[in-house]
Amino acid sequence: MIGSDEDLQVMFLCRRQFPEVRTPELLAKLVDVVSSSGGSNRNTANVATTAGSSSMAAVASSSVPVYEPAAQLVASPSFAVDLNDGVRDEVGSFDVLANALQGVPPVGVGDGELGYPDEDDVEPETIEDDSGDEVQEGALGHPVGFGARDAEGNAGLTEFQVGQQFQDKDEALLSVKTYSIRRGVQYKVVESDHRRYVGKCSEFGNGCTWLIRLSLRKRKGIWEVKRYNGPHTCLATSISSDHRSLDHSVISAFIMPMVRADASVSIKVLLNATAAHFGFRPTYRRVWMAKQKAVGLIYGNWDESYSEIPRWVLGVQLTMPGSVAVLRTSPVLVGGQVDESQAYFHRLFWTFPPCIEAFRQCKPLVSIDGTHLYGKYGGTLLIAIAQDGNSNILPVAFALVEGENAESWTFFLSHLRQHVTPLPGLLVISDRHNGIKSALEAPDGGWLPPSAYRAFCIRHVAANFALTFKGKDARRLLVNAAYAKTEVEFDYWFDILRSEDPAMCEWANRIDYSLWTQHRDEGRRFGHMTTNMFIASIRLARCSMSIGWDSHLQSRRASGHPTMGPR
Repeated sequence: MIGSDEDLQVMFLCRRQFPEVRTPELLAKLVDVVSSSGGSNRNTANVATTAGSSSMAAVASSSVPVYEPAAQLVASPSFAVDLNDGVRDEVGSFDVLANALQGVPPVGVGDGELGYPDEDDVEPETIEDDSGDEVQEGALGHPVGFGARDAEGNAGLTEFQVGQQFQDKDEALLSVKTYSIRRGVQYKVVESDHRRYVGKCSEFGNGCTWLIRLSLRKRKGIWEVKRYNGPHTCLATSISSDHRSLDHSVISAFIMPMVRADASVSIKVLLNATAAHFGFRPTYRRVWMAKQKAVGLIYGNWDESYSEIPRWVLGVQLTMPGSVAVLRTSPVLVGGQVDESQAYFHRLFWTFPPCIEAFRQCKPLVSIDGTHLYGKYGGTLLIAIAQDGNSNILPVAFALVEGENAESWTFFLSHLRQHVTPLPGLLVISDRHNGIKSALEAPDGGWLPPSAYRAFCIRHVAANFALTFKGKDARRLLVNAAYAKTEVEFDYWFDILRSEDPAMCEWANRIDYSLWTQHRDEGRRFGHMTTNMFIASIRLARCSMSIGWDSHLQSRRASGHPTMGPR
């Protein structure tokens, strides 16, 4: 008898223990229920429905007779759950999600709009685990003897067999955990060390005798099932949206192909794919940890990658003659003495011959900006972007620095001027950061007029304006005045702004008109009023920084620098 929603949930959880039944059917019968006062609620018709039909839940009573339907029941057709629900915003179509469930990364995944990244795109630097799972090293795979068909469709559904072998302990644990997840049951670890592993059902002794014992065969170096009592004979008494065995190691093994194909895939996409595949929804933290583990297994850890930087610099210069890579390090002090055998990574500037050659065919302007990098060491990526006559965007130079300050911008802009943009009359579009101002105004930097000119991004100017003056209308008037191509048009919008509040015009007049208005730019802007070229390419830049050693080229932490190992 189903007496509540909880009973109905338990019923479906019990059904999960028989995954080989692809099309479950539910027969609901409407009956007369006698109330405590002796009256009754008469049903005018007897209705029988199957799963997948539109019906209301019926509550049966053992105190009244059940009326069987006169018509013969017809089994319902197979129905499919809408797996696209909850992930449509991430992947866009069912076909894409279906690929994700098979371990193929979603194609064309994009979170948020350009210029306003979704918070899922900006992954936090560190997230503490909420499950207490141990981080286990080593690649995870499917048990020996499982074919490709088993691995894809029946993983976790097949009962274990005595004598079944696994390459290592991690592989064995993955198989046990996957089995428990797919069966919707819980188990507890009785014994676990480098030679044996024993697990029992959480209801062991209460009607269920499920037990598995695995041990290491030293001669062959493999793990083998020595004893197995299965399958489970217990029934769940509660339901949960999460599963204890669905830890970050299991999730990491599942999302590994997705991360290998696209290391920038968002946590939200991975979480939805995991939930659709296993039937349980893990926490955001657990999926984040799983992705970090997958990235580490595929591309190596953060610290060791720094020792590859000098080799990379040398390799690029040898294989691509004309490439420019400038590496700056800082000394390591041990007991007050400089350790000559190692150094800390400090800054790196690089550009490639195609970038240098292509810039000569572009408009004489560059857009510069920086974006924070998220990971173990943080840091900032500085980029210079150009554009050709067909509005194609071209990144021309890059730098990894510790942050945006006068020294880091001077490092980047000096090498940009020397190696990429030596032509006179160049325009630099940027925000109003004091570090950029200091670097561009340096007497020996080569960025002073008439060698080069500076212009502000109107989007940043308007954002600063909005900090003082609230209201979208006033901000729109300022932007319209900035975009005006003639002085008459500029005065028209500026007079309206003055009528709103004279203080707004006084604020704008503190900035030289040549820095933020189009009618005073002397044609140098070519209509570019913002650094949106930079914003449009920042996703690609972040993606390229998330794989290989270059994903780890970050500057020092607040507590120290990442070491580069032996020189």
